[in-house]
Amino acid sequence: MRLFTAIVPPSAAITHLAAAVQRVRDDHLRWTDTTAWHVTLAFYGDVEEAVVPKLVERLTRAARRYAPMELQLAGSGRFSRSVLWIGVHGERRPLGRLASSMVSAGRRCGIPQHPKRTFRPHVTIARAARRADLRPYVSSLADYSGPPWEAEEAALIQSHLGEGSEGHPRYETIARFPLGA
Repeated sequence: MRLFTAIVPPSAAITHLAAAVQRVRDDHLRWTDTTAWHVTLAFYGDVEEAVVPKLVERLTRAARRYAPMELQLAGSGRFSRSVLWIGVHGERRPLGRLASSMVSAGRRCGIPQHPKRTFRPHVTIARAARRADLRPYVSSLADYSGPPWEAEEAALIQSHLGEGSEGHPRYETIARFPLGA
């Protein structure tokens, strides 16, 4: 099972962002489906099904330690010349600590982790098939500021590669973890 934990923005935030993205959307990039927009907290990769109950238990405990947090999708950026994203503003420090706890939960379950990377909360909105100049898109979306919202839960999500529309991944929520509960 290919798994990750994420915070899924509410529909009002998704709808607002989708309207902004629609204004810059073209055929030069591969745009992600709005139903798949999320803020990744920890990526686990391929996980044996037998490990999932233990992982769910640890993620539940980790989420309880954090209060709901106010977030906002705002600004834009890119990773190299292939990924276009919208940033996450608001309570970033607690969000970073939550992400670190989700990574640790996986590690405690024996899930190998990628080398430590700086946590950069974002929503991937497009990918370039070939290396592309993403600067015009970043510039067009730089002043984007969505409505603030309260993140009340994290989710464990299974990625089914190539099973979504237009060859995109299909995401299935396996478990939800209320924050502070």
